[in-house]
Amino acid sequence: MTAGALQGRTALVTGGSRGIGAAISKALARAGAAVALNYRQRAGEAAALVDAIAKADGRAIAVEADVSQTDAVAKMVERVKSELGPIDILINNAGIAITRGIDDLSEANFDQTIAINLKSVFLCTQAVLPMMRAGKWGRIVNISSGAARGAGAIGPHYNASKAGVEGLTRGYAARLVKEGITVNAVAPSLIETDMMQGQQDLVSRIPLGRFGKAEEVAQAVMMLLDNPYMTGQTVAMSGGMAFN
Repeated sequence: MTAGALQGRTALVTGGSRGIGAAISKALARAGAAVALNYRQRAGEAAALVDAIAKADGRAIAVEADVSQTDAVAKMVERVKSELGPIDILINNAGIAITRGIDDLSEANFDQTIAINLKSVFLCTQAVLPMMRAGKWGRIVNISSGAARGAGAIGPHYNASKAGVEGLTRGYAARLVKEGITVNAVAPSLIETDMMQGQQDLVSRIPLGRFGKAEEVAQAVMMLLDNPYMTGQTVAMSGGMAFN
């Protein structure tokens, strides 16, 4: 996507202060969007990213919210609208990965994973849709995972949450396609983020021979934002693991 292509657009990135979310936030700002990067705990990292975007002549704000909570989402969206304008682009990136074996997996682990990884996508999408519909234009990209279709290393609760994200993606896409709103997903596997620290042995599973980069996931997101004809799709990014 060219610089300035999203001038005049407002984007909200959940979990936008670090890792994949931070890479997406930077890419959106470079393309000219005003970016609201949501965070739950790491205020310092969020503030540092806002400063970095401002120094590169971009526009961004940091917004604290637990996106698994209805009231918090409503307040977040209202603040973004008042400070940056109506939200045109939503990147549902917030998520947690609690690694558990079947025998260690508790109901609380399951509920928390579903709430943060899946329910948040529903809550944020519902909250921004009135603005997108009013403008007859919208782009929603949900960050899934290779675990939506494969076994993964985190656990069945995580598999279920990400498979649900892809189900929501298709369900919303089918119902919004005539309103100028596209809904797609990106499903990365083994990306070099905090989650992969100390797990270098997993590289042996990747035919390409390295972890993916957060910036490469951001490139896929920007491709989807730029394509008005592509909707209801999941773009897998696995370094060749999908056909290994």
